[in-house]
Amino acid sequence: MGPSCSRKSPTYELEGKGSSLIDAVDLTRELIRKPSVTPADAGAMDLVETTLKSLGFSCRRMRFGQIENLYARYGTARPNLCFAGHTDVVPVGDTAAWSKDAFAADVTDGVLIGRGAVDMKSAIAAFAAAAAKAISAGQVKGSLSFLITGDEEGVALDGTKKVVEALAAEGEVIDHCVVGEPTSSETFGDMVKVGRRGSINAEIEVTGIQGHVAYPQRAANPARVLIPILAALQARVLDEGYPEFQPSNLEVTWIDMPNSATNVIPAAARARLNIRFNPNHTGQALADWIAAEAGKAAEGTRCQVKVVPQISGEAFLTEPGPFTDVVAAAVRDVSGRDPELSTSGGTSDARFIRALCPVVELGLVGKTMHQVDERAPVAEIQMLQAVYERLIERYFAAFGG
Repeated sequence: MGPSCSRKSPTYELEGKGSSLIDAVDLTRELIRKPSVTPADAGAMDLVETTLKSLGFSCRRMRFGQIENLYARYGTARPNLCFAGHTDVVPVGDTAAWSKDAFAADVTDGVLIGRGAVDMKSAIAAFAAAAAKAISAGQVKGSLSFLITGDEEGVALDGTKKVVEALAAEGEVIDHCVVGEPTSSETFGDMVKVGRRGSINAEIEVTGIQGHVAYPQRAANPARVLIPILAALQARVLDEGYPEFQPSNLEVTWIDMPNSATNVIPAAARARLNIRFNPNHTGQALADWIAAEAGKAAEGTRCQVKVVPQISGEAFLTEPGPFTDVVAAAVRDVSGRDPELSTSGGTSDARFIRALCPVVELGLVGKTMHQVDERAPVAEIQMLQAVYERLIERYFAAFGG
């Protein structure tokens, strides 16, 4: 897609000093100034596309519904190392609580403040800057690609999921992928994510018969069914963990029994729950279990039960091997730390990409993501660029033709 580059590779400088075609911090600030709160794009994808085109990437916009997506590739040969990320951000929240305008991208005392500073416009900018340097140095012995979506923070139906499906249907090959989510826990470089637990949401609705509380024989109280369902689900120990994974957990997240009177048995009761699960389970098996427990609780009653499950992702693990070794070594080269290879935390778009190729997640410290005054030290954005530079260099040395 993009041209090959054959210029002689210069000496690598760890801190990323020297002639870089892109300033990662400046590009991060430009991206933050695009208020791309899901599903709005606000010009963020245009900026990414323009930047990558200037480096020789062939760019393809892939719009699904309201969502802007981008797949860009430099080179046509294998291996194809992909960077995946998202330009969309969560809402600002209480604007008065911010010390700076959330979309001004101010730098104060060496710290960049703004929505998306950590999650994850900085990672997009850092990998773009690293790609620019790798292309200039002639290190791309194969292809580099970007898979960028505007739908990671939303329902994630028209973003990476659909792009992956479209690329797979077309036969596009991605050999390995790095997702730029903020993975470091306490200190930059202390953690890389090599897997994630799966996630299933379920809504349970019990429909009974409304009536007067003094005449319960004329009514059917849905609470008498919903409460036992939730009790049975919470009583089960799902597992004791799985190699590289913490135990699965079920949490009830919402209960509602609409009723404005004290002497009325209402006709409906509803609840929602979420299960984060390891590879001991599949989403469908858990959905079947929830439905079975709901059916048992409703037996012999005059209530009807409806269960609506939504599986948002299956558990996955990228096994330790040459690819994870390359990633860990790149982190060690720059930070001096051997990162923990972790599966902790929530879900990410890696759950969709794993259908195409092995995937890891590597980014900044995530402590302030989604918070007021989301922020990232400028020095850490530059370190992330340096890690990505080393990762690209090591990757093509290990896997390139």
